[in-house]
Amino acid sequence: MAIDNASSEPLKEDDEIAQLKVSLQREKAAKRKMYSYLVKIADELKSLRNESEQLINAAEYARKAWYEGGMWRGPNVLPGAAGQHAVRSSYGSSDNNSDHDNGGLGSGGGRKVGAAATTIGMNGPSVIPRAPVSLSDLFLDLVTVTAFSRVGAAIQARGTVDAPILAYFAIFWQVWSKEASYSTRFDTTDISSHLETLLACFALLAGSLSCYSDFYSEGCTRIMGMAMFVAMLHVLLHARVWYWFSEGGPPESVNYAVKRYAVFITAANFLESLTWAYGCSLPQDSEWRPWVVLVGIILNLRLPRGFMPNDFHAACSKRGVLFILLLGFNIQSIVGVASPYFNYWEPSWDQYIFLFLSCFLLFMIKLLYVDDTSSVSPLDHALLYNRAAGFCFYVGNFSLLVFTTVLGSGLNLLTQSFLAAAAALPSDAKNLVCGGFAAVIFSIQFIKSMHIRRVPTNAKHERMFFTAYFTQFVATVGVVYVTARMCFSRESDSGILALMMVNEIGMLAVIVCFSIVLVGLSWLDEAIELRIYKDGAEANQFRVQPFGFWAFCKHDEPLQLEAMALERNRASRLAVRSPLLGSSVLSFTHPNSFGSGQIYNSFGGSFANLSGVGDV
Repeated sequence: MAIDNASSEPLKEDDEIAQLKVSLQREKAAKRKMYSYLVKIADELKSLRNESEQLINAAEYARKAWYEGGMWRGPNVLPGAAGQHAVRSSYGSSDNNSDHDNGGLGSGGGRKVGAAATTIGMNGPSVIPRAPVSLSDLFLDLVTVTAFSRVGAAIQARGTVDAPILAYFAIFWQVWSKEASYSTRFDTTDISSHLETLLACFALLAGSLSCYSDFYSEGCTRIMGMAMFVAMLHVLLHARVWYWFSEGGPPESVNYAVKRYAVFITAANFLESLTWAYGCSLPQDSEWRPWVVLVGIILNLRLPRGFMPNDFHAACSKRGVLFILLLGFNIQSIVGVASPYFNYWEPSWDQYIFLFLSCFLLFMIKLLYVDDTSSVSPLDHALLYNRAAGFCFYVGNFSLLVFTTVLGSGLNLLTQSFLAAAAALPSDAKNLVCGGFAAVIFSIQFIKSMHIRRVPTNAKHERMFFTAYFTQFVATVGVVYVTARMCFSRESDSGILALMMVNEIGMLAVIVCFSIVLVGLSWLDEAIELRIYKDGAEANQFRVQPFGFWAFCKHDEPLQLEAMALERNRASRLAVRSPLLGSSVLSFTHPNSFGSGQIYNSFGGSFANLSGVGDV
């Protein structure tokens, strides 16, 4: 018995030791989990503190008078562009990107410092109130659309679209893109920026007067001279930026990125100006003139967000304003063409219906247009997903502007033919209207396909969304095919296509019906979302599976980091919770929502959460 008792005591001691070890392990695990929660809360509070500081600084920047710092002051980086670079530069870095003596955020390398540029937080893009398009930018947009209208007048006169028209349109669009690229990165409220914009507007107006010319004429020489003048303006403008930021700073700082960007843009514009100068020196009958124009256009192409990101929301707004102004100019042109023929004292119902259908068609195109300012999440935007998708996105926007101008020219010819009571439908009007409409619809759908779309994880709901997308695709292809057939049909053809083009008002009514169907189908996925989910916040929890043309390609991780920070700021503005703890509660309660730690870790295994972008 004594031996048995002696052997049982060690067994009890072993059990107690094992239980103590298990309890210690549990306690360690609980403390470890608690520590991780405390770290997350600390990161969230740090991010919220920085965001509140950014809001204060942005408010001060918005209230700043335009002459503060000097009327001829040096360039300052916009808060939105500087903040997005801070997110990108923190990717893969182990040090915090704090402001150094000569490497601070947009500090100008130790020269005259912009007050707003040195006070922006480094943990994400600035949460700034989105100001409307400035009056200077709006004036530039009006001048640009006027140049587009001059190209449309040339299309109307020729009845077709040829290589010189496309080249001149591309040159005018690239001039606008240069100005927009600068104004979405740097402050343009000083006198020097206003003067440069004014000179660019004068040059654009002067060049637009020669749109009727071909490559072998004096008009082409004037357009190349205009392009050379604008390129030299940007050489001087970006050389000034380089001088202001020449002292640079650490490789992760904004000053260093601005310096690299200024060097690249200055060199590219200088090469472009040399190309245009060479083209101007060639004789008018030289066969090399079209090739010089092509080289000049290629030299003006830029890799999207290559060296320095821009203010994403400002760039989206500028694209939307330019397109809407172009639609407005088309309506104004239609009314101007109709004025000599319109019976203002006793207008007929046919005249009313025709003008109504023309306006209604342009309004349907406006509804089909993707306003990526708010309707597309930054995480799913083509410019912030993949650089190839971003390049295709710019190509799609260019083609949309071109063919919208073509459609407007065709509507002008159609209006003139209808109100003048022509005996037959002119072939030029038919080709431009039907072909322009088909190309506009294709361009809009091409732009939409560049963005990433989201489907639910639920299999049943996923089938519903796939059915909606397939229906939209089939309807778009069908409308584009039918209207393209109408464009290339001949007068001797018979059948249903001939019935669609009996007269001007009948063909216009058919195209309007097509546009109404497409608008209704474009809202199909939104209708399904409203049917399944009670609000957008709930939909974002389940519609997380990427779908689209670029969903199977590798995403650009620095671009996605910018998009996540933008999405976080967007969610924080829309949150209905407490403004102090709303983002923190959102991250913990909805782990699949945008801005949560899980999504952030999917792009970089070493990152804790989105709120710590600047501290990675």
